[in-house]
Amino acid sequence: MLCQSRAFGFAGLGQVSLGEYLPLSDKGCKPFPSAAQNPYNARLLTLSDRKFLAVLVLHMLGSHSSQSSNPAILDAQGRERFEFNKLQKRLRRLTGQAIIDFNMIEEGDKVMVCLSGGKDSYTLLDILMSLQKTAPIDFDLVAVNMDQKQPGFPEQVLPDYLKKLGVEYHIIERDTYSIVKRVIPEGKTTCGLCSRLRRGTLYGFAEEIGATKIALGHHRDDIVETLFLNMFYGGKLKAMPPKLLADDKRNIVIRPLAYCSEKDIETFAKLKEFPIIPCNLCGSQENLQRQAIKDMLHQWERQFPGRTDTIFTAIQNIQPSQLADLTRFDFVNLHLNRDQPSDDENENCSLPSAKPSDSAVQILDLLDM
Repeated sequence: MLCQSRAFGFAGLGQVSLGEYLPLSDKGCKPFPSAAQNPYNARLLTLSDRKFLAVLVLHMLGSHSSQSSNPAILDAQGRERFEFNKLQKRLRRLTGQAIIDFNMIEEGDKVMVCLSGGKDSYTLLDILMSLQKTAPIDFDLVAVNMDQKQPGFPEQVLPDYLKKLGVEYHIIERDTYSIVKRVIPEGKTTCGLCSRLRRGTLYGFAEEIGATKIALGHHRDDIVETLFLNMFYGGKLKAMPPKLLADDKRNIVIRPLAYCSEKDIETFAKLKEFPIIPCNLCGSQENLQRQAIKDMLHQWERQFPGRTDTIFTAIQNIQPSQLADLTRFDFVNLHLNRDQPSDDENENCSLPSAKPSDSAVQILDLLDM
């Protein structure tokens, strides 16, 4: 009988609220004497109405539960929905794990989500809004876009999208494009100066609105690419940290998508049909060093699937004593000491506790739902 006050939503069928109806006998309906005796404030149905509703709900529930657990019998549209749900759950889980591992978002934080109009920042905002609804802590989100006055930039795309979402947002207008074109010679990459000007503006605006964290849409592949960029062109062994305290100590930058692959994000963005704004409006993308690194990694991934994952794992498993940086390890003062127990006997002595906090456990439980 229909007695639960729950709402079941299904694509194309809207919402069926069972709380609006009461169980009635097959012999018809008997109205309640008064509203006080009708705690459900129910709408009473005829026998034919009740049978139709029961058949409709059972059909919806039956088809949903059987098909969602068995992708082999899904039709094309059903399979797509099934795969999308898996993808969304994976992105939410990996984002939540990164937030926990690096303590990116805390109680009462005001997170400024930097939105460029690309697939990464759209995905970041979407996932954070989703996690915000289920997280065991309270935090605020505010979307911020910087209009750098590039020629052809569609000014209304982001405001229209953000209004539909109902999220707080700000559009910062700064003509950094003219500055970059004036300073950088024709044919040279403008991305370095452009990003520095953008970063300075966003840092200042974060303080202005009281944001405690600045969230950027960089993902796992960006981090790995940056590692090789610094190695090949900068002679440094460094990448892009998931969490960063600015040099002036006035802002904290977080990258919640640090564990997510670009391939997953690209697929998610296509399925969500985000209104993507092209990133080559300035015309400086053709000769990017980053693109060369990206092509190299893609070739590696085709030849050796999983290599990008392995490289990212290496970034998380640094052993300074096996490198050659004198500032990170005291090679000069290494001396024999054969009276001490071997490394094998003490290998676990200095390991930090990896036990997650109670709130972290709650978040992971929610992500697995």
